Amino acid sequence: MLRRALRLGLGPGLLGRGLGAHREGSTLDWHGKVSEIKKKIQSVLPGGAWSPLCDTSHLPPEHSDVVIVGGGVLGLSVAYWLKRLEKRQGAIRVLVVERDHTYSQASTVLSVGGIRQQFSLPENIQLSLFSVEFLRNINEGAKVCLMSPEQLRKKFPWMNTEGVALASYGLENEGWFDPWCLLQGLRRKVQSMGVLFCHGEVTRFVSSSNHMETAIGEKVTLKRIHEVHVKVDHSQEYQPVECAIVVNAAGAWSGRIAELAGIGKGPSGTLQGTKLPVEPRKRYVYLWHCPQGPGLEAPLVADPSGAYFRREGLGNNYLGGCSPAEEEEPDPGNLEVDHDFFQEKVWPHLAQRVPAFETLKVRRAWAGYYDYNTFDQNGVVGPHPLVVNMYFATGFSGHGLQQAPAVGRAVAEMMLEGHFQTINLSPFLFSRFYLGEKAQEHCII
Repeated sequence: MLRRALRLGLGPGLLGRGLGAHREGSTLDWHGKVSEIKKKIQSVLPGGAWSPLCDTSHLPPEHSDVVIVGGGVLGLSVAYWLKRLEKRQGAIRVLVVERDHTYSQASTVLSVGGIRQQFSLPENIQLSLFSVEFLRNINEGAKVCLMSPEQLRKKFPWMNTEGVALASYGLENEGWFDPWCLLQGLRRKVQSMGVLFCHGEVTRFVSSSNHMETAIGEKVTLKRIHEVHVKVDHSQEYQPVECAIVVNAAGAWSGRIAELAGIGKGPSGTLQGTKLPVEPRKRYVYLWHCPQGPGLEAPLVADPSGAYFRREGLGNNYLGGCSPAEEEEPDPGNLEVDHDFFQEKVWPHLAQRVPAFETLKVRRAWAGYYDYNTFDQNGVVGPHPLVVNMYFATGFSGHGLQQAPAVGRAVAEMMLEGHFQTINLSPFLFSRFYLGEKAQEHCII
């Protein structure tokens, strides 16, 4: 019974969900008493206005309906759609908590910014198509054509087709965009819609538990988060934020946030002991110059070897890289670049596919993080079945930026309506990790 309910996305985690902060329990009662004390003090102070002894403007609010952990493009997209779909303007209070206020190490701005519709799973294709429409206001279906090596050579004479049996070429709705512009534009938009921001780090969740049995006698423990403790930047202070729903959109660090909520801290092989299998993976991006390169007609090219590249601007520059083999994963503890990796693992494949790249010169490079899903390299979308008010928008293993508009809407729909509406993303629910049902994506670059 439990396994069937989890497949349908109708497990215990959906019971009792809804917006409006939960106000039972000693912790929340205490905040109510503090508010009353402030009012009493205010009534006897000269001038009648409550004036705290220290400036608290940098602290998050004491209450918010939804707290989104992670202010990257996925978190901002969830915030946007919550405000866009709310029944009454101002009905939902949304707070976004982002620890890196400069976004200097954010996965969003360090990515290549590509968008493509060529995936092995239909859900990923639908996500990308929705996002293209959102970003470019285009409303057409996925259009690709399969090309023989001869056709490929004719269209792209600069390409070596040796070893290619068939090529898939996107006719439209693919390309790239500036991630920084997208992030800043989306942030300005959600701020204009009333979304609040706090620069800090989530350090703790305060929750309550409820033990119950399923119809077939399985014992489960449901948890509900009541407070999020936010430690503000450059301070030892923290602010408890009372909330109704928490969204885990912390990207590469979402596994750590899940652990703070107690997810995965249970007996092995049980739902309670099932972890969020998302971890940080470091990926290098290289920019090189090649005057003899493909030029303006070069599309985003993904080679069967895993190497990829795209044109960058109009000055014969190109961006690209390659994901390392599992056994060669670099240390994610820093963002230092391994330049030998390009010479040994990336450049040989590029030069084999595009002979002109034999003479390329690397001009600069940087590293960023993938929120890598070790289970099946696909996103985690929707609610946790046991922590009943935590939702996920993470684990996209490199294609979250291009699918963020659609994912944000899907999460908002699940929160507000209790089910997916625009695109059915049930294969991406957390419960698949416990059930062992992979939604394997084979087109990862």
